[in-house]
Amino acid sequence: MENFIASAGGTVDDVETDILGAPYEQHTIELPDDDEGQVVATLVRHRAPGPTGRAVLYVHGFNDYFFQTHLAEFYAGLGYDFYALDLRKYGRSLRGHQTPNYAHSMADYFPELDEAVRIVREEDGHDVVLLNGHSTGGLIASLYAHARRTAGLIDGLFLNSPFLDFNIPWLLRRPLAPAIAGLANTGVYRALPGKTVSVYGQSLHVDHHGEWAYSLDWKPVSSFPVRLGWLRAIRNAHTRVRAGLRTGVPILVATSDATYRGATFTDAAHDADAVLDVDHIARWAPNLGTHVTLVRIPGGKHDLTLSREPARARLFDELGRWMGAYLPTGRDGTVPTPAATPADHG
Repeated sequence: MENFIASAGGTVDDVETDILGAPYEQHTIELPDDDEGQVVATLVRHRAPGPTGRAVLYVHGFNDYFFQTHLAEFYAGLGYDFYALDLRKYGRSLRGHQTPNYAHSMADYFPELDEAVRIVREEDGHDVVLLNGHSTGGLIASLYAHARRTAGLIDGLFLNSPFLDFNIPWLLRRPLAPAIAGLANTGVYRALPGKTVSVYGQSLHVDHHGEWAYSLDWKPVSSFPVRLGWLRAIRNAHTRVRAGLRTGVPILVATSDATYRGATFTDAAHDADAVLDVDHIARWAPNLGTHVTLVRIPGGKHDLTLSREPARARLFDELGRWMGAYLPTGRDGTVPTPAATPADHG
């Protein structure tokens, strides 16, 4: 990421080797201060083997950051330069004075998305950009694509288990969620009571029942607290999705075929979504645009890219086929073809 030019709202520090090691690179995007002080975001890059005009920009979920090197290698194998954005107050971008993972609105993230897309297109010269969002990142990516639909910034959306509704029963979801969100007026940083070890987190991390190694400081098994102001922001975002979005690009929505509802870990948590209700995702996916493909992955976890095999291979097969069918070829004129499923566990 050489020769960066500062955007109107922020400046870009020099590129350096990422914490994942070479060939991963990162640079820090400086953003305007907010009510807690200094704000930054972090853009990570992994290049494809050869020159390409195609790129993917990945946006993580809540209680998350980018560490999935096998995802980057999958895209690189298809001839896409890979970029991942650690949003403000997440992962690489979290600073000591900040409330982890907090935002007043999902639109708070649009400035770093604007700058990341500018770098991908203008600085690095890509003419095809796929926006890939997971969970809350999928919700943010959808809203961003809608808000920037006339700018021609995004050519497609891949949404991995997007957070389109709260995973609570309807009788509680409809009246209780707005009531809790309304309490944010009494203190946006107030945390919801209770903190338990996450079944999902246990199913992922190698120190528990999983196969993945990542920073528990940035992605704790028990999750960061959910705060009232963030809850209100999510509720507002869901309301916007209910009204219908116009993204103007093809969308692939992928989800598990089952929801895990147990309060404690069992082996079944490996083969279902232990965070969201997959039927909610399927219900609201058509509201994201006019060209939406829905794929259910048998045995998939909440983050489908972290599923056990064969679910993980099925996801990458479906994604590769969809990309080949619906994304523009780019200036190099080639169509992406599915590569072998990556086996690297980061």
